[in-house]
Amino acid sequence: MRIQNSPNNIFVKLLLGFWLCSSLIIALVGLLPLLQQNYDQSELPPHLERLLSKYSHQLSQSPQVLQSGRFNNLQRLIDKKGRSMKIYLVDESGNVINARKPPRSLRRFMLMADDAGKSIVHQFNHELWFGPYSFAIQEKQYALYGRLPERQPRPWFFFFIENKLLTLSIAIVLSGILCGLLAWHLGKPLRSLKSSADALASGDLSSRIDSATVKRNDEIGQLAQAFNSMADSVEAMLNNQQRLISDISHELRTPLTRLKLSLALSRKKGQETQEITRIEYEADQLEKMIAELLELSRVKLSAHEAKRHLEIAETLNQVLDDADFEAQQQNKQLIIHIDESITLPIYPKALNRAVENLLRNAIRYSTTQVTIQAALCATSLTLEIIDDGPGIDDPADLDAIFTPFYRPQSARDRESGGWGLGLAITEAAISAHQGQIHASNCQPHGLKVTITLPREC
Repeated sequence: MRIQNSPNNIFVKLLLGFWLCSSLIIALVGLLPLLQQNYDQSELPPHLERLLSKYSHQLSQSPQVLQSGRFNNLQRLIDKKGRSMKIYLVDESGNVINARKPPRSLRRFMLMADDAGKSIVHQFNHELWFGPYSFAIQEKQYALYGRLPERQPRPWFFFFIENKLLTLSIAIVLSGILCGLLAWHLGKPLRSLKSSADALASGDLSSRIDSATVKRNDEIGQLAQAFNSMADSVEAMLNNQQRLISDISHELRTPLTRLKLSLALSRKKGQETQEITRIEYEADQLEKMIAELLELSRVKLSAHEAKRHLEIAETLNQVLDDADFEAQQQNKQLIIHIDESITLPIYPKALNRAVENLLRNAIRYSTTQVTIQAALCATSLTLEIIDDGPGIDDPADLDAIFTPFYRPQSARDRESGGWGLGLAITEAAISAHQGQIHASNCQPHGLKVTITLPREC
């Protein structure tokens, strides 16, 4: 599968994601002082401008008020809404005419208005200042400033300006959410990739990454395409390998059949010798080995068939009956603890062959009894086969006994150890179920083989 190059890659996504996230947070936090500055220097509202215009008109009509000392009376008369409003008159030299001790907030507001170069309004704690309104009386310039000693409604952003710790906390949480969304966007396909890789490693050759991840245009999508291509190749190679083994085994049966036929003809002619007997014995062993190889390849190739939801006890019924009969012939006991209500999605033939191999192996090496028991968990079924035999001396052999053609040191002769294919067939059957199998020694002696099968298909 050809992988397309695309500028929409992980580097660009990470760069843009974290850059936009940090830029957004910095912009939002840095915008607050700018909003405050714009609000502090906002233009004089029309209704306040009309109010100051009205007062300047009264003063222009009655200029004697400025010399008579009655300007304070004028202050008390100007507020028709019952609010305690004050007006300050400032001459061209910046002196406040109608107040001996003008408030400090007036001086601050005058400087702000002078810097702004226009009439503005500003909120100082619990008082609202507005002005200046310039006018002339008798060729002298004056300016009016007003004050409303009450808290006016303020914009929402002043809340964040005054609560800096809260603003910082919100910025941290917001950046965490944005980065979390980016991490989730990048992590979701990686989790899908990991899940598919784990399934492939556990023997599920049909595992592939979902199409949504494959269709991505970044490196993750390219990696998903490469992974699926690799999985296709691995599955094809393993299937071809198993088919090759199966084909070779079938082809070997033809000359083997001819060999046995020739041996039978030789005996019929009276050519009975020790060498012919040995050849016949080896031919029988070779035929059994070929049958085991065919069974191993058949089990591995059947892993792509549909599972069937069956009762474990009923499925293993014939195998358990045969094993019980075999144990009785050897004066041994088979103990069965399997609940008949346990159901599981399985490959019946493969599981029967796996359990049959384990039971025969356990009966062969046990001293007096063999136990098979099943326990159902939330996500899996555990099947244990325990014997009271000598066990396996070398701990390294406990994992290696499931390898094809491997035989422990204690079972090297063919009479007891076979060819090392029985447990390999068992392991292949359990892997086809996406299950696990392992062996461990029991105390004081004996061997326990544990099979774990998933409850879901």
